[in-house]
Amino acid sequence: MTTESQAQPARSTNSEPSVPSDRALAGWEIVSLGSSALIAEWILSAAAGRTRLIVAIPLAFAFVLVITSHVLRKESLRDLGFRFDNSLRAAKLLMLPMIVIAVLCIGLGLIFGTRPDLLRWHPERPIAGQLALGFAWGFVQQYVLQSFVNRRAQIVWQKGVRSVVLTAFVFSFLHFPNPWLMLVTFIGGLVWAFVYQRAPNLFALAISHSLMTWVIVSTLPMSALNHLRIGFKYFA
Repeated sequence: MTTESQAQPARSTNSEPSVPSDRALAGWEIVSLGSSALIAEWILSAAAGRTRLIVAIPLAFAFVLVITSHVLRKESLRDLGFRFDNSLRAAKLLMLPMIVIAVLCIGLGLIFGTRPDLLRWHPERPIAGQLALGFAWGFVQQYVLQSFVNRRAQIVWQKGVRSVVLTAFVFSFLHFPNPWLMLVTFIGGLVWAFVYQRAPNLFALAISHSLMTWVIVSTLPMSALNHLRIGFKYFA
């Protein structure tokens, strides 16, 4: 089990607020990452046509930014959440909100006439393969969201409600303009950011991300989620 000081970003382990210049830099890091992601989602994905590899340009820039920032701030893999010693604590923190969200999704689905169907999400793929892909994609998203955005948000506003809300807002806004998906990702972002600040474990968060995505796709009407489309694809 980790102490609170271990869960804090490298520049915010003491009780003193971050210096203004460091807070400003952390804010610009978040903005730069968000801009790269939005460029990939909106401009290039719409203009590239069949040349989808062009989307890799802003995404590569984003990951270079993230990794360079980790190196310059001397953040270790353990700091970032690549660890197992706090897995049980993270699982305990995730369990209740996951159950509540699953029950709500099933209830809402039934209200709108949609029965749960665990095979609805890419039915052509084996369940094991789909869960593996879901875990991998969830891990990448949680790594960027928590190890970078959440930690930089804590530099800006310290550990607590404001940095949790900022992290969730960034995650939600990256799913613009899909309103229901933005709402779902904001709620999920709140839960994951809250848990990460208390038990930074990317593996537990990735499992939660994968399972919650599976539950949402299997229970809520896909017409309401518009098949998880974002960016210009939302209007297709």
